[in-house]
Amino acid sequence: MKQQVVVIGLGRFGSAVATELSRLGHDVLGVDSRLTTVQALSGELSHVVQADATDEESLARLNLAEFDAAVVGITDNLETSILTTLLLKHLGLKRVVAKARDKMHGEILALVGADRVVYPERETGLRVAHTWTSADVTDSLDVIPGYTISRASVPEALVGQTIARAITERGINVSLLLLARGERVTVYPSASETLRAGDTLMIAGALPDIERFFTSLSPPA
Repeated sequence: MKQQVVVIGLGRFGSAVATELSRLGHDVLGVDSRLTTVQALSGELSHVVQADATDEESLARLNLAEFDAAVVGITDNLETSILTTLLLKHLGLKRVVAKARDKMHGEILALVGADRVVYPERETGLRVAHTWTSADVTDSLDVIPGYTISRASVPEALVGQTIARAITERGINVSLLLLARGERVTVYPSASETLRAGDTLMIAGALPDIERFFTSLSPPA
């Protein structure tokens, strides 16, 4: 469903969020205090303005109360980040997502009203660590602490095996949620399905089990 979203702070994080949301069809307003940044993004975003996000009157003139959500991408100035988040909630924004630099910054953002706090650098680091076990794993998502969903190209050792033999009967507590083959995606594929080279798997489980599963596929040294 199309939404109206304001993204405040158009650095690398904010501009990436704004342009991707716009590409997905949402109505995006980009806001930054730097004129050069606003000018640079004017060709990529349909709505972009220069404004001081710590000035409540400036924000009020943008009619932000009518927006569905806001993203605060400011971390270079903690006071600006925190005050902007607070003002957005005062203006009636139902959902505010704020980027945090560290744990303490995130805790303060939550206290002043942020509905979701994101830690991009930390989350990227965790994904890299969780995909380290196997070259076949291309991404990883922590669902809750200790439980992850990993996306992987089907390991060479499993090509030609049924899902039952390759995964279910290995005795490791992981589950295959999704099988992608070309443009066809199957959710909870049949255990009798034979895996092919080029397939993409989405496998869920506790992190130690995920790591044990992929490690078990490596040939002995």
